[in-house]
Formats: sequence, C-alpha cells, structure tokens
Amino acid sequence: MPIDAVNGVTTNAMTNALTSVSGTSSDVGTSATSAATGTDGSGFAASLGNAVDGLQALQSDSKTLALKAVTGNLDDIHDATIAATRAQVTLELVSAVRNKGVDAFNEIMRMQA
Repeated sequence: MPIDAVNGVTTNAMTNALTSVSGTSSDVGTSATSAATGTDGSGFAASLGNAVDGLQALQSDSKTLALKAVTGNLDDIHDATIAATRAQVTLELVSAVRNKGVDAFNEIMRMQA
C-alpha cells in the first residue's frame, strides 16, 4: 500500500488505498469521482458504503478460501493467506477512515458549543 494513501485523509487517497489492496477499481473509482464533486456529503457516504461492500466481498472470499484450505480442497495455501491479509488490511483502513470521520464530527460539534 502506498505511503501517501495512508497519510492522506481525502476520498481519493482512500480510493487509491482500497484499489491497491483489493485489486479492483471499477466500483470504488466511480464513487470517488462522485465524492469529489458532491457538496452535500452524499458522495462521501456512497464512497464509504462502496468501501464497506468491497470489504464484505474480500472477507467472504477469505472465508471461502479458508474453508477450502481446512477441508483440503485448496491447491495453494498462499491464496488463502493473501485473501485473509487483504481483508484484514482493508478492514483496518476502513476503520481508520471511519474513526477520522467520527473525530471530525465531534470536533465540529465542540466548535458549535
């Protein structure tokens, strides 16, 4: 994962990081374009929703490969390990973005008080 994707808090940085982790950019890249142009926050919500959907897909793939590995139906254990690592890193990234969003919201609420 590129270092600049971890340091940035923009939607494009999150999109680049998710693309490099998951290897798919079709759904995530489309939502990042709409998130960059949206002013009401719905673009960011859609982008985060797509990231969560991608995370669920990665976790499902990881679980399927782990089950195949346990039952002996998997030819290459590296596939299961890579899938599990991708799911873990993506979960950590999405959690970090969510935490930053909550922190920003709390800071805005403190400014209004």
